[in-house]
Amino acid sequence: MTDLPTPARRPANPRFSSGPCAKIPGFSPGLLSDAPLGRSHRAAIGKAKLKEAIDRTRAVLGVPADHRIAIVPASDTGAVEMALWSLLGPRGVDVLAWESFGEGWATDVVKQLKLDPRVLKAPYGQLPDLGAVDFARDVIFTWNGTTSGVRVPNGDWIAKDRAGLTICDATSAAFAMDLPWDRLDVVTFSWQKVLGGEGAHGMLILGPRAVERLESHTPAWPMPKIFRLTKGGKLIEGIFEGETINTPSMLCVEDYLVALTWAEALGGLPALIGRCDANARVIADFVGQRPRHRRFRRRARLDREPGRRPGDGLDHLDLPALHRSSHQGWRGLRQGGGQAAGKGRCRLGRGRLPRRTAGPAHLVRRDGRNGRSAGADALDRLGLRRRGRGASRLISQISEITEIQEHDDEAEGSRL
Repeated sequence: MTDLPTPARRPANPRFSSGPCAKIPGFSPGLLSDAPLGRSHRAAIGKAKLKEAIDRTRAVLGVPADHRIAIVPASDTGAVEMALWSLLGPRGVDVLAWESFGEGWATDVVKQLKLDPRVLKAPYGQLPDLGAVDFARDVIFTWNGTTSGVRVPNGDWIAKDRAGLTICDATSAAFAMDLPWDRLDVVTFSWQKVLGGEGAHGMLILGPRAVERLESHTPAWPMPKIFRLTKGGKLIEGIFEGETINTPSMLCVEDYLVALTWAEALGGLPALIGRCDANARVIADFVGQRPRHRRFRRRARLDREPGRRPGDGLDHLDLPALHRSSHQGWRGLRQGGGQAAGKGRCRLGRGRLPRRTAGPAHLVRRDGRNGRSAGADALDRLGLRRRGRGASRLISQISEITEIQEHDDEAEGSRL
């Protein structure tokens, strides 16, 4: 693999992370000039910005009017913990775990809250048996596993007439996947995932059944101030109007508002979902068309669940095929019917890759010692070590998509 060909084209943005993620196309600090820096979040301008973030989140995600939305501290982790500490106790608990965050929630329920949950586990790359979930109990699960990339196929497995609450960690799904609000009583996410916002702030969305639980249940454990959502048995409504529990960063709030502006200009939620699915299609096609990668194809099914006939995991996507030479399918998606016209990054419901394999950008990074690819070990784990051209083709395909976007980035940045 020492003679791995250098791709003719490279990604416009080589950075990769699962959060904080890459910024929106055309981003520059100048876009944040309207941030009320040095002003209190309790001042009129600060409260207005926080309320705008809540209202525009509702509009882009299509959150029903009877659901409350709050900006809370400590990112998605803080939002999930707030829900667990505030809501659990009256019923038994089922925790679904197929990656590290689901396992973390199970650990907290057992070790911190001293409850005795039923944990439904599956190895990385698979889902637990969704048919075994008991909706007479409170159910905790991730929609799309951040560290495994395996997502639930849809919300049909969630009982409409459930007695327990569904608490969904959607941090790698919100703005990238369709969430069925009638099946989810609590939804959490952070700004730093799909929209590439900054860290430290979480979003907590409560449906009517969750609010009813909050107002009728008093937890058996002491509640830290940072988790308190009720006072005197009633919901503290101000929290859901932008009166945050602790001090938020108004610079980060402005950054989130700018990202929402980009999402709205792109075409809203359908366009964001379309971008994510199209990007996933590139990877799935590459893996699926190469027999030597079948072991990764088995891991890359985005909607795999027990009892489902094996497929490529993207059969549910109504997307055109992407042609390797010209990517007409991608262009068609951008131009067709106001769907995903878009530029920018998004979270993928990607299949699990070997650990420390960060993505295509790592395959083209080079060190200064002997010109060897710094991602050579990652290539080895991907099974590409002796087949450099395959890796180069994948990089070139993704680079083409990146370059298709490049013309519009400056214009898009000016519109923001």
